[in-house]
Parts: sequence; C-alpha cells; structure tokens
Amino acid sequence: MLAGSSFWRFAATVLFLGSTLYALRRASERPPSQLVVPLSSVSTSVDGWVGKDNPPLDQEILDVLRPTSYLERTYSRGDQRIELFISYYAQQRAGEAMHSPKHCLPGAGWEIWNYGSARVPFDGHAYTINRYSIQNGGNRMVVLYWYQSKSRVVASEYLGKVLLVRDSVFQGSTAGSIVRVIVPDTPQSVQSGISFSAKMISEVSRCFGG
Repeated sequence: MLAGSSFWRFAATVLFLGSTLYALRRASERPPSQLVVPLSSVSTSVDGWVGKDNPPLDQEILDVLRPTSYLERTYSRGDQRIELFISYYAQQRAGEAMHSPKHCLPGAGWEIWNYGSARVPFDGHAYTINRYSIQNGGNRMVVLYWYQSKSRVVASEYLGKVLLVRDSVFQGSTAGSIVRVIVPDTPQSVQSGISFSAKMISEVSRCFGG
C-alpha cells in the first residue's frame, strides 16, 4: 500500500497524464493551425549569408519526421557555411511530434560529446537555446537548436511538451516547430551561428504571424 506522500505523487502523475491525453485528443479534433507565411519565405540573405535550398529529403526520412512542412538550406559567407533545418508541425499528436536532435544525431552516426546551452539576444530578450558539440570521426560540429511556436522559444523538449498541453487547452492549438543550426566547432563559427540563430528566431516568428 502506498504511503501518503507517495500516493499523492502517484495521483498527481496519473492526473497529469490523463489531462495530457485528453488535451491532445481534443486538439486532434480541431482544424490544424497553418503558418501565416510559408517556411520558404525565410530570407535567403541574412547578414551577408546567402542561402541555397538543399535537395529534398528522402521519403524514408520524411516518413519518420512527418512534418507539415520543412526547410533545409545551406547558407554561405565566403568560405564559411551554416546548415539550417526547420521542421513545422501544424498539429502535434501521437506519431506526429517533433524529433529531438539528441535522438536523431546518434542515429545518424554523430556522437554528442558535450551538452550545453547558449543565450541568444532577440527583441530585448535573451533566449536560452541548446548547444551540443558533436563529432563523427575527425569532424567536429556544433548544433544549436530550439523549439518555437507563435508565443515562445524554449530549449527544453520536456517543458515544451508541458506547454503544449496548456496551449491545447487554452488556445486550441498544438502548432510548433523545431529549428536547428549546425556550424563548425570553432569559436568564430559558433558566434556566427548564435547571431544567425537570432535572425532565424525573427524569421520563424514572422512565419507564425508574430
């Protein structure tokens, strides 16, 4: 038999899970939210960086990610490169949610050897995003990524899921995106990536109508 404190923790967990399932079921009954402007409208010219769309993703990958829409580009400035990937979900539900790079990168052969964060200044605020150091053979890169919806930018996927339930209940929407930026693991490239990320927060916000 559960002790008093254990019982209440168990009850709270059951209540939260039940509320989550109910909220997501209700959200799935509503029409999916759509972006105000498409991801393709994200600027191809950002602070001297010039972007070019990458070839379309393989259908096998799309069957796993199942995004409503996505954008994958390589931005160049001189001999520097920035890889951008944005995946948008108009309605998140079972089997149709955002995939965290912490799971996808190892599956693609990358080892994450450092989990950290970065602060990105934008519009009078400083947002915390994820900063992971990765390597594959002798190739070292830094991944910057975050979860973004119309009303917020968050680094934590767990906090994002909690807020997703709140959005479903109070706003009737579970729309959101994951934005990923990859740069070489050098101080100059990482700083460029952080500055670039601030611009992408603005661009994605514009897509949401913010």
